Amino acid sequence: MSLHQRPTLTQYLIEQRRRFPEATGDFNSLILDVAMACKSIARAVALGRLADVPAAGTTNVQGEEQKPLDVLSNEAFLRTTEWGGNLAGMASEEMDRPYAIPPQHPRGKYLLVFDPLDGSSNLDVNVSVGSIFSILRAPEEAIAGELAERHFLQAGERQVAAGYALYGPSTMLILTVGNGVAGFTLDPNLGEFMLTHPDLRIPEETQEFAINASNRRFWEPPVQRYVAECETGREGPRGKDFNMRWIASMVAEAHRILMRGGVFLYPRDNRQPQRPGRLRLLYEANPIGFVIEQAGGRASTGRRPVLGVQPEELHQRIGLVFGSRSEVERIERYHAEPGTRDFVTPLFGERTLFRTA
Repeated sequence: MSLHQRPTLTQYLIEQRRRFPEATGDFNSLILDVAMACKSIARAVALGRLADVPAAGTTNVQGEEQKPLDVLSNEAFLRTTEWGGNLAGMASEEMDRPYAIPPQHPRGKYLLVFDPLDGSSNLDVNVSVGSIFSILRAPEEAIAGELAERHFLQAGERQVAAGYALYGPSTMLILTVGNGVAGFTLDPNLGEFMLTHPDLRIPEETQEFAINASNRRFWEPPVQRYVAECETGREGPRGKDFNMRWIASMVAEAHRILMRGGVFLYPRDNRQPQRPGRLRLLYEANPIGFVIEQAGGRASTGRRPVLGVQPEELHQRIGLVFGSRSEVERIERYHAEPGTRDFVTPLFGERTLFRTA
């Protein structure tokens, strides 16, 4: 398909809106505002050290050091979306409390939740990073009254749209409005997101998995069992060889899996038993989970579908496993099998440095 024949993001959204004759256009307008924020962030990321961005020197609510582009990206989302009259409020991974729409702007019927720059620790080594976003319906009291944290505490299955922007060799916007997943590539000459991947589907079978193996000693037995079986390859119970990946940028991990299959694990572990996981439920797990499920994959805590989890706080963390459906279901099955609790990884078995033969 030639460039001029490809639909733009605007045209795609108009086609989706025609499924709902009563729609007002506010939803489309909000997504286009989000896309504009992503374009501005893409430009700043592409400039790298050439961007005239003052140092942040601050930490976010999770106690993590904020990169200068973390702050710039957060501001891009706020300033680009607050004025349009489509939002009742926003919540960001970089902000402690919900962001109320300034009184000079009208309020709308949606809530926007976002991680403005996922994987920003990779910026110094020029690895792909991205932005993640989720759109929820605002309760009536959030539209008419004072915005509160409780208004954002909605299970992932209640999202009306979600997606991410990937800032890599090309800038891509991946979007679901609850009717499959579409991918758009930014044409830098036109400044438009063009539809390049109209119906993304995750392969059910895979031979790739992504996990931070340095945390192996903290994993629960079901995860140790799964990874050990993948590592034994064709000689083991899986009967095929696997490749292991780890980028430390969840947007990049999700995008690879969306394009060619695989499974991503950032599971609950025992480093901090009081914390049920490392990833943020509202800003990362839910939007990525919605995209993955809409593309035919599965997103889970390892024990249950992540989109069914009822959030209890704005910055709640959770364990996350997502990707090719058959692999995620296998991991869930291992968590459900009592015998797996006694699994001992072969790395600590006979004929190793850790136990005498």
